[in-house]
Amino acid sequence: MKSLIQLAEEEIKKYASIVESDPNRLRYHLMPPVGLMNDPNGLIYWRGEYHVFYQWMPFQTTHGAKFWGHYTSRDLIHWQTQVPALAPDEWFDRNGCYSGSAVDNDGVLTLFYTGNVKDDQGVRHTYQCMAISNDGLHFEKKGVVIHLPDGYTAHFRDPKVWKHENTWYMVIGAQSAQLDGKAVLFRSHDLVHWEHVGAIAGGENGNFGYMWECPDVFRLGGKDVLIVCPQGLQPEGMHYQNVYQAGYFVGQMNYETGQYAHGTFTELDRGFEFYAPQTMVDEYGRRIMIAWMGVPDQDEDKHPTIAYRWVHALTLPRELVLVGDKLYQRPIEQLQLLRSDEVHYPNVSLHKETMQFDGVKGKTVELLLKHIEGQGVLSIDIQNDVSFSYDFEKRVATLQRESFARQGEKEKRQCVLSNLRTLHIFIDTSSIEIFLNEGEEVFTARFFPHEKNEHIVFKTNGRAAFHLYKWKLC
Repeated sequence: MKSLIQLAEEEIKKYASIVESDPNRLRYHLMPPVGLMNDPNGLIYWRGEYHVFYQWMPFQTTHGAKFWGHYTSRDLIHWQTQVPALAPDEWFDRNGCYSGSAVDNDGVLTLFYTGNVKDDQGVRHTYQCMAISNDGLHFEKKGVVIHLPDGYTAHFRDPKVWKHENTWYMVIGAQSAQLDGKAVLFRSHDLVHWEHVGAIAGGENGNFGYMWECPDVFRLGGKDVLIVCPQGLQPEGMHYQNVYQAGYFVGQMNYETGQYAHGTFTELDRGFEFYAPQTMVDEYGRRIMIAWMGVPDQDEDKHPTIAYRWVHALTLPRELVLVGDKLYQRPIEQLQLLRSDEVHYPNVSLHKETMQFDGVKGKTVELLLKHIEGQGVLSIDIQNDVSFSYDFEKRVATLQRESFARQGEKEKRQCVLSNLRTLHIFIDTSSIEIFLNEGEEVFTARFFPHEKNEHIVFKTNGRAAFHLYKWKLC
């Protein structure tokens, strides 16, 4: 593993100047130092530091035999790059150390991940594996702890481990032998020997996806939430517009029987690039979520950053709050540490006009609109490439952008929203995250404007009133 890690670090040094010369490089998001980044892994607060691992292919900007890249932070805002934690060098993970999670086992930082293997005939094999560390930086692989149980294909991956009372539990994303997506539960008393409890959700005769990935189970607001990424859902109106989805169920878990009674599936994000979210509990007891700002098989080869030898990023950390059976996502308060150059326009009133405000522009910007009222359509155009609008009569929120995959084409994502009270936007060079009504709905997307355009333009064909705040970030 040391030799593979050394090769990866040499790749970082070799292409550092090319990567950093990209005008689309982000300023306050986590990105790969080189190559391809996808799922966040092993999110944990351990010994006074936050650890974010991630799926990483250092040698190319396409998917392949994944490493676990590694970042650490003391505040979830300022990050340090660490030595890669895992490399695909064993018989049980030679084609990739796939996604997984981290726990604190009596002071030992313990990782669980999926070992991906393809034999000489190209047949896939899958193993759930463990690695441990006493210093949080250097990891020793302990090998396979779970082999593939009967009734499932080798698409069986992404273990998320947690402790309930005195027992460890693991949920895995799976495809059944009947080609249904499922979330499968295991339990253990020592993290080494695991009992197969069974599927807790999914398996609906192929009606809700042929494969589920990246499951996560946690307690919030007196209920049990299951986050999962179904593959194979067909678009339904404004829903399920991306190639693959990320969303959640809310219900109650019976840990004695392994039964999970839950409601309907709800998408987590309404934008273009959002997948593979994972959560952790931070030092303040908040449930924090980070996701991949990308989607598998969705124009990944068209990102202009590939010319600079890197692709993809992670979302901002978001605090999750359960309101009824709805997950609200809120940008963590620590992001305020990045603010400077505040601009404030109280009591803005627009009437069938287009307006730019002095000081309200830039490439790394936080915008906040509060106490919004209006009629007709209010829109905000950003760098002549992406726009957000809300139709007060139709009660529809829309994110539209210039397609980076199909030149000259506009594309949009939408959701129904009964009213718009607050609008919170984070722009970071080539990414945008939009939080509506303190996280009731969220849009996440990448966009690639002309690098010299910093304009932000407000428009309405009716009337709109709001308080406007703007900060430069970083």
